[in-house]
Amino acid sequence: MKSGLLGALFLATVIQVPLLAHARQAEVWLTNPDKSALFAPQPPLEFSPATGQTSQTPTITIDERKAFQVIDGFGYALTGGSAQQIIRMQPAPRAALIEELFDTGSNHLGVSYLRLSIGASDLNDHVFSYDDLPPGQTDADMAKFSLEPDEHDVIPVLKEILSVNPDIKILGSPWSAPVWMKDNGKVKGGSLKPEYYDAYAAYFVKYIQQMKREGIRIDAITPQNEPLNPNNTPSLVMSAIEELDFIKKHLGPAFAAAGLKTKIILYDHNCDVPEYPLAILNDPGAAEYVAGSGFHLYGGRIEAMTRVHDAHPDKNLYFTEQMVTGSVDSRPTINLEAVNRLVIGATRNWSRNVLLWNLAADPNNEPHTDDGGCTMCQGAITVDGNQYSRNVAYYVIAPASKFVRPGSVRIDSSYPPPLANVAFKTPDGGKVLIVYNNSRTQQDFKIGYLREIANASLNPGAVATYVWK
Repeated sequence: MKSGLLGALFLATVIQVPLLAHARQAEVWLTNPDKSALFAPQPPLEFSPATGQTSQTPTITIDERKAFQVIDGFGYALTGGSAQQIIRMQPAPRAALIEELFDTGSNHLGVSYLRLSIGASDLNDHVFSYDDLPPGQTDADMAKFSLEPDEHDVIPVLKEILSVNPDIKILGSPWSAPVWMKDNGKVKGGSLKPEYYDAYAAYFVKYIQQMKREGIRIDAITPQNEPLNPNNTPSLVMSAIEELDFIKKHLGPAFAAAGLKTKIILYDHNCDVPEYPLAILNDPGAAEYVAGSGFHLYGGRIEAMTRVHDAHPDKNLYFTEQMVTGSVDSRPTINLEAVNRLVIGATRNWSRNVLLWNLAADPNNEPHTDDGGCTMCQGAITVDGNQYSRNVAYYVIAPASKFVRPGSVRIDSSYPPPLANVAFKTPDGGKVLIVYNNSRTQQDFKIGYLREIANASLNPGAVATYVWK
């Protein structure tokens, strides 16, 4: 008996040695508000077996058995103004910037989702559509449709981005229909004339087809950016009833007839009117053409996304725009609360993506349109000639975009206040946990995974990404 027991103990020792030598470790990337770390790698955390003893230290427990939505990506709006600033850079610094933003290498951001304006947004230096005509003329057949306004900046920049990341997803959103389709005859405000609903549907079809000829695949579109906002230049008002009719009888059938696989994402406005997307999704004839609903957060609460999900769990949710500002170089501290509000908040409320507004601008937040263009819309990157600097929006998206690759799935994680967090399982089986310390004091906490525990700590207002397998 003794020899058998000794043999068993010896075997257990032999088996345990490699396990101890290869303890699970979590890679750590940290951003501190005092800028002592700006999305910088830290010493890894080591997991150890849980003791089963109670502890007063809060624990974020990860449970991958509970899975939620698939993730499409994280990124920014490549506005016309962004592309204009980037294309003016010399080839070498422009290539370095694009590689840093879109490549998935060790020192890069890995941006995986972009939003484009279909025609001009308020962050172009002038207003245009792809079918502008002299007063009194119309073009219902889209014979004069042309992407020429984007051929100088947006298209060449996109092609350089696609050379680095050919799988990037692209969402297109119009700020306005061509003026000749509108009831007020102006670029600002007004509504789409019912007699031009078919023409406007053909406008979208032409856009998707001609972008495809340029080698640019549009994954999804929204029928109208901020359909309840008449104050941008350009802009167009589209009520829920109007958007329902447009999708159901015109846009959806036009996509089907053209054989387009591009998704239709409705609404594309604030979380304060969830009744808008619900009204359309409740109509089966419109809903059959719709992939999901898009939201901004300039009004309302992010939990409105869950309300829409719960009513229509078969439809996706997307977070399509939010402006995040704040210079890094000129300030002693930075505010990272948007990680909590957007990256964590939107994904914990079923969003498949998070897009910030906007990617790039110059030091004066230009360009923008007159009389309704955004004068305070700073880019995630400030481009100054051939130089560029990173702003707060860069560090808001970074904790997710680098590690939560497309095809990842959100998994369950407990939420001990004030440790706002969200967790994901990546396509290769890795785990990603993003944590924001939503308090004014340092927080010590534990990360629990399977039957193991890692000890962690975050400064007030800090963000960390923990990555392990």
